[in-house]
Amino acid sequence: MATVGTVARSHATVLAVADELLYEQANGVARLTINRPERRNAISWGVMSGLRAALARARDDSEVRVVVLTGAGDKAFCAGADLGGMADGDGGFLAQHEGRGELARLFDDLWQLGKPTIARVRGYALAGGFGLALACDFVVAADDACFGTPEVDVGLWPYMITVPLVRSMPPKKALELMLTGRRVNAEEADRLGFVTSVVPVEGLDGAVDELAAALAAKPPSVVKLGRDSFYATWDLAADEALRYLHPMLTITTMTDDAREGIAAFAEKRPPRWTGS
Repeated sequence: MATVGTVARSHATVLAVADELLYEQANGVARLTINRPERRNAISWGVMSGLRAALARARDDSEVRVVVLTGAGDKAFCAGADLGGMADGDGGFLAQHEGRGELARLFDDLWQLGKPTIARVRGYALAGGFGLALACDFVVAADDACFGTPEVDVGLWPYMITVPLVRSMPPKKALELMLTGRRVNAEEADRLGFVTSVVPVEGLDGAVDELAAALAAKPPSVVKLGRDSFYATWDLAADEALRYLHPMLTITTMTDDAREGIAAFAEKRPPRWTGS
């Protein structure tokens, strides 16, 4: 059977949300590609606004069940912020300060999306690009991937990516990476647990497509309710989390997808999900 990738990319609709971002959609999967290979897919203001617009598009499209985020070319997923380009903004100090919060809003867009997200990482994932990958639900990395937080070496600190980093690895390890600025290869990333899987370069697309297809086949309404609950209870104390989760179980049993899943199980047939 063909994977999402082999079917999707031959029949997908590809459009530019912004000049620096491509949006491709097919078979329930939206693929967002940062399209600045000559700059190692560094984040510009255009990339930031394009990503937010693309995520809003995917969120509101009932045909989209999974989002894959990647970078163009074979050198980098995203090498962080374009320090030169993003330093030249209009509107003065306060406008620049507000603009820097756009990355935090982008992270929140990912967490609030209601649909699974996969970072497809090849090459460099540094600074804000590292945080962007770890803000996704899954990170599938090629064995040439390289992660790091080099901000300290240019007199900055990775403030905005602290949250996705400490949510993805032991906090003291995240602090060590932020303080030293050292690079982490795919093997160490796997050992630290902040990537979902590491695969050979030639197997990267196949692994991403296989995971995306598996996720796209799940009941959309249950995926949304369950994923939302996961993020809503992440930082809650156990008793608070359980008070939230208890009614969510009842709500989930009232969805059409839950009823269909139970009926299909009893009738020994594949379920037909409607997303309601």
